[in-house]
Amino acid sequence: MTRHSAPKPKVGSTAWVYTTRLQKGGALLEDMRQLVRLWSDAPARALRDDVLRSNVLNKKTRARLADVYRRAFLPRFLEGPIPNAWKLARPLEEADAPIQVLRPVYYWISAKAESLLGDFCRDFILPRQAIVRAGIETREVVHWLAQKGCPWSEAVVVRVARGLLAALRDFGILEGRARKRLASVLLPIPAFAYLAFCVRRQGAVSRSLLAHKDWELLLLRPSEVEHCFLLAHQERLLEYHAAGSTVSISFPTESIEEYAHVVAQRPF
Repeated sequence: MTRHSAPKPKVGSTAWVYTTRLQKGGALLEDMRQLVRLWSDAPARALRDDVLRSNVLNKKTRARLADVYRRAFLPRFLEGPIPNAWKLARPLEEADAPIQVLRPVYYWISAKAESLLGDFCRDFILPRQAIVRAGIETREVVHWLAQKGCPWSEAVVVRVARGLLAALRDFGILEGRARKRLASVLLPIPAFAYLAFCVRRQGAVSRSLLAHKDWELLLLRPSEVEHCFLLAHQERLLEYHAAGSTVSISFPTESIEEYAHVVAQRPF
């Protein structure tokens, strides 16, 4: 396999916005959780230097630690589409929320920052859920990446494909080892409610919140989104009312810290 055998990106191809970052560790969920718990509003450079100096992630080399910070935490939780997204995950950590609630939130933040991750769920998994339940392999992801025109060598494409599948497994979207399949566990309603709260904080209100495109990242179709809102309403995690084209969605508090405690204390 040669570097020149990879397909060239087409003009206007979404591959231009994709990166190869996922080949270096995928979800890195526990590393991201540790950094979120340690982060603060202090100057980012000073915090970064403290992290590198103390090796809080217990990496074998300083270079590996710096790589995790630069290729995962920085683009996802500091400078991603949601600036300082760590502030959305931190309240759940402080409230000792269960991993079943935490994992979807970390996934959502990561999928928005890593468009390759989000697009694969939207474009490949969502319309093929019945097929993915039976299982998918690396070669199928490689074929999808080739269709996207990713300008990488074949060896890099394979590593990215494996990293993508590993990340989705670690985030609970997929399960299995060699052959990944769609996870059988449904999105917990407390996690859905907290995500709705976060999406609302990004500017979506009522009807736009109900029809928000981010629900596709969680593999939810419009009817399933509405059903989740109804369940969250029944569990008193939020107020949801719909009459014709009029939709009203409200939460019991405006404080994300208070809402994190509400969500963390609910059974799922």
